[in-house]
Amino acid sequence: MSAEEVEVLVVGGGQAGLAMSEHLGAAGVRHLVLERHRIAERWRSERWDSLVANGPAWHDRFPGMEFPDVAPDAFPGKEQVAAYFEAYAEKIDAPIRTGVEVTSVTRHTGRPGFRAQTSAGTVDARFVVAATGPFQTPVIPPIVPDGAVDLQLHSSGYRNPAQLPDGAVVVVGAGSSGTQIADELRRAGREVHLSVGPHDRPPRQYRGRDFVWWLGVLGLWDAAAPPQGAEHVTIAVSGARGGHTVDFRNLAADGIHLVGRTSGFADGVLSFDGDLERNIAGGDANYLALLDAADDYVTRNGLDLPEEPAARDLGPVPPAATAALDLATAGVRTIIWATGFAADYRWLQVGGFDDNGRPRQRRGVSTEPGVYFLGLPWLSRRGSSFIWGVWHDAKHVADQILIQRGYHAYSKEDA
Repeated sequence: MSAEEVEVLVVGGGQAGLAMSEHLGAAGVRHLVLERHRIAERWRSERWDSLVANGPAWHDRFPGMEFPDVAPDAFPGKEQVAAYFEAYAEKIDAPIRTGVEVTSVTRHTGRPGFRAQTSAGTVDARFVVAATGPFQTPVIPPIVPDGAVDLQLHSSGYRNPAQLPDGAVVVVGAGSSGTQIADELRRAGREVHLSVGPHDRPPRQYRGRDFVWWLGVLGLWDAAAPPQGAEHVTIAVSGARGGHTVDFRNLAADGIHLVGRTSGFADGVLSFDGDLERNIAGGDANYLALLDAADDYVTRNGLDLPEEPAARDLGPVPPAATAALDLATAGVRTIIWATGFAADYRWLQVGGFDDNGRPRQRRGVSTEPGVYFLGLPWLSRRGSSFIWGVWHDAKHVADQILIQRGYHAYSKEDA
């Protein structure tokens, strides 16, 4: 059976794949987008029920379409986000096929391009774009053995408090997912222990503007690389309940037991590093630095934005609840690991990866000719893994494909 042929194969039908499709379609490049589940599947089935976007609707969207029936400063729910991307695919007439899994991509021998084996047949393509994003394989550190508690699950498997067995819960990880899940469980009446590691903690709003606006006007979304030592520092921010600044002092006041970073387990006891105060202080420093930069921007530009001195009144750092927790004594029956994800490119069987399986690439252009990446954190800038950021990165990748396309199209007879 002969293979289907396209010029560009895009693997992944989430925000990265759709952004790529829009730019390729606008340039008249014949392409195909393959998605193993539904469009924006991770928004649908790999997030908890009450999740909303962490950025307001006016900002966290593609330039070509607003969120319907969502106020600009509101935070759309996960189903609204998924519906948005479905509607966007229709708007741009994306050539997307759902329910098709790409099992391998290999380079042709003796001729240009690649061959993709899929669950629906074979596809040949001159270029391949890996648009599978950063949330591929949930990471659970091998700290607590199976059977130590009734249930261990990754945050991507959490749905709602009723899903969990009765009893106390340990949430490991204090980024956006961990803090929001811990807060939801506490509001549902659960006893919650929250393990806090290093994090950035921006204000939700300051002087009448959302933090996404401040990062924009201050040029911080365009930062080309994270500060040294902060490449994997998580961000604690929330759009829940209309949006609010995450403050671990408030979480402690609400009855959540704060502990340091989870470090070990033995004989039924979970142990924590003594770094809670340092981690919260680091988040506070990040928070205050943004306030300082915002105040300076207001002064330099003569903006009429109301002062907000109370935003700097942080109060004392709450002490760690404990350095070690006997899970049985504390009644802990569930551990939720909000510990991030790892990339999985085993299906992309070409060169261009380091010893840890990470792509060798610059702004999405792989060291392996003809291969491109999209949707990864810090692909080109701080905003690369966000909805609006991936759209702009896709434009750059499309331009690079067009450049290579021009070289491939050259022949001396036409010159």
